[in-house]
Amino acid sequence: MSALDVVRTVAELRERVAAWHRADETVGLVPTMGALHDGHMALVAASRSDCSRTVATLFVNPKQFGPNEDFEVYPRNEDEDSAKLAAAGADLLFAPGVAEMYPAGHSTTVSVGPLGEVLEGTFRPGFFTGVATVVTKLLVQALADRGYFGEKDFQQLQVIRRLARDLDLPTEIVGVPTVRESDGLAMSSRNAYLGEAERAAAPALHGALASIAAAVRSGGSAVEAIAEGEVTLTTAGFDRVDYLAVVDAGDMRTVSTLAELEGRPGRVLGAAHLGSTRLIDNLPI
Repeated sequence: MSALDVVRTVAELRERVAAWHRADETVGLVPTMGALHDGHMALVAASRSDCSRTVATLFVNPKQFGPNEDFEVYPRNEDEDSAKLAAAGADLLFAPGVAEMYPAGHSTTVSVGPLGEVLEGTFRPGFFTGVATVVTKLLVQALADRGYFGEKDFQQLQVIRRLARDLDLPTEIVGVPTVRESDGLAMSSRNAYLGEAERAAAPALHGALASIAAAVRSGGSAVEAIAEGEVTLTTAGFDRVDYLAVVDAGDMRTVSTLAELEGRPGRVLGAAHLGSTRLIDNLPI
């Protein structure tokens, strides 16, 4: 297996993508922050299935981490990540430094308004502005035909779809289903933080969301199902529940019953703390 080609400047990235487009090849973009796992590989596989070429990006974005979050200790291993991407069939890795992404004097940010202010936006102020800004830059830098994002970060996916639509970006945003461990735990780079006992308790989040989805789907009250879900998580050993919510999947508006969706897709989302690790997950209704 040959080493994956790596470029570190926007100019190099654009040169490679433009050459592929001149050859009438389609290009898929897979943005990542590294610490890659099978969930990321599913994004690469989806891109390779749809597109002639696949570009993965690796950039730990400082603008989406809060003051007391894990930016400094976030797992970083470019060589290992590059090897995984090469084995998965990616064609190029764009791995810029902070100065390339945010040159001196950089001051422009992107915000999607109310969609990014609820749920994750409430508990991580500024998070979605950081995400929206870096993803907008990556989409403009690459000008790929399609961009691939995991449904595990469902609200983030909706934020990215909204910014691409509102800013008339020429990249189709494709959501890829969550990849899970055999016990239901959603794959995440932060799962590496879990101790043995915490890892054993972690699948309770998926179980609680599944129970809430089932209750609402059968006509039950979301409020009652969420209260039961909070008890489930506390009993399992979770330290704090940030939120459990049933929402309209399009605008993240909270609903109490299936009828309030009026036939539109619904989603149940949750975020909870297990030791020092914050886990998020979601399921369709």
